[in-house]
Amino acid sequence: MSKLKDAIMSVFGPDAKDDAGQCPSSVPTLIVPRERFAEAAKILKKGYALLAAEWATDETPYGRGFGVFACYRKESEYLIIKTLAPQTDPTFPSLTKKFVPAYRFERQMKSLLGVIAIGHPDTRPWIKHEDWPEDAWPLRKSFDGSKPLPRVYGEYEWIRAEGEGVYEIPVGPVHAGIIEPGHFRFQAVGEDILNLEAKLGYVHKGIEKRFEALSWSGASRLAGRVSGDTTVAHCLAYCHAVEALTACRPPDRAQWLRALFLERERIANHLGDLGAICNDVAFAILFYHFMRLKEAVVRTNLALFGHRFLMDTIKPGGTVVDIDATGVAAILREADWLAEELERLVVIYDENPSVEDRVRDTGILSSEKARELGMVGFVARASGLNLDCRIHQPFPPYDRINVTIPVLVSGDVHARAWVRIEEIRDSLRIIREIVKSLPAGDISVPFGAPLPDTSGFGAVEGWRGEILYWLQAGPKGEINRCMVRDPSSLNWLGLEQCIHGNIVPDFPVCNKSFNQSYSGNDL
Repeated sequence: MSKLKDAIMSVFGPDAKDDAGQCPSSVPTLIVPRERFAEAAKILKKGYALLAAEWATDETPYGRGFGVFACYRKESEYLIIKTLAPQTDPTFPSLTKKFVPAYRFERQMKSLLGVIAIGHPDTRPWIKHEDWPEDAWPLRKSFDGSKPLPRVYGEYEWIRAEGEGVYEIPVGPVHAGIIEPGHFRFQAVGEDILNLEAKLGYVHKGIEKRFEALSWSGASRLAGRVSGDTTVAHCLAYCHAVEALTACRPPDRAQWLRALFLERERIANHLGDLGAICNDVAFAILFYHFMRLKEAVVRTNLALFGHRFLMDTIKPGGTVVDIDATGVAAILREADWLAEELERLVVIYDENPSVEDRVRDTGILSSEKARELGMVGFVARASGLNLDCRIHQPFPPYDRINVTIPVLVSGDVHARAWVRIEEIRDSLRIIREIVKSLPAGDISVPFGAPLPDTSGFGAVEGWRGEILYWLQAGPKGEINRCMVRDPSSLNWLGLEQCIHGNIVPDFPVCNKSFNQSYSGNDL
């Protein structure tokens, strides 16, 4: 039984109705009256649930108005609360007073669907920039994406700080390095930062809209391109949602191969991040050595699986590629070598006083703040939150493999780096177990067509943290809506809050310690 569902049912009674079309059954959806949508949030907040995602759908193809959804999570449970808003009045009660993450979710819903959260404290657009027409809502079915939008005059109203000696520092949106664009606006007195506000959306490319024009099988390739450094986890989360919709169970061998790809993606990105953190405190030698290890991992990916970042290795129903005995031996040799090389670098990192001076007590995000902001992944674990889908939502083979979750409480740059180190160590152990226990058999099975007006949910622990996909089948069984929630949609909030009280030169290393995805946020 779901404790979250029981908490709502005990108060709402017949006002809360099960959505029979939601899959899998372990993630229930309750439909509640619009006027009680925020009341459900209050009940779940009292029960220590977290808001994992909030989104809307255009359900006019079914003869309805708009669907408004909130997904809550507590330990191993997910619960989706849905309400309906008529086409003539696309409004609903805001959840921002209960859950901070709703602050940007609801701004995005307004920007892209024209669905308005009543009581929201901020009317500025999010993702959609201010030079778009006010009535251009790209996720509505009536929106014609083939026509260019007229450009209108608009100016973004930044949060201001005033007082003697206060000045502003604009950073971006174009940066010095080869990274995606994002605008960061600081208010500071001397070198001390008073406030930081991020403005994103510069790489919005209509990914959620594009899903609606693709087949269920073809859309997996797009999912793998939502955030290029997380191609395995995004594609896998999409496949989990499709497979839930179609009651498809991939073969055991495919399940284990998927986990192998997921852990290799985790290792490669954590190695790159550790190098980048060292680079931003001017310790270049470790930057080069961590990047040397990452390069070795991605070259092995290319040699064994055809792509440096493992793109398009997964599909609904299984995997596209396999591994033979020679490949298994190569991975085991690499794991032994990599473990030895990693430990040498960790000693250098841990015993260097100049590195320690820059990373310890820098960019602290407390456990209380991390929970309030809904942090996920290594950011959450570095701030004392024991969250990992491989434990709390264990899909095969993680239901048969022990996963060690490193949890620290200092919440600083060092903690976010050290969690990565511990996760690399554990991923190497998991990889050894996977390749030694890899079952024989097929690597894929066919999957059927989803039934109209059904929905599927998938959750995967990517290297940045929890990734969620929610899919809705249209009246003809096509993709009516694909909701993507990258970890960055939550964790960007944490970067803004951890920087208070730090000095301006510490921002780059704080930013690298989070290393969130612009593309995964902007969609």
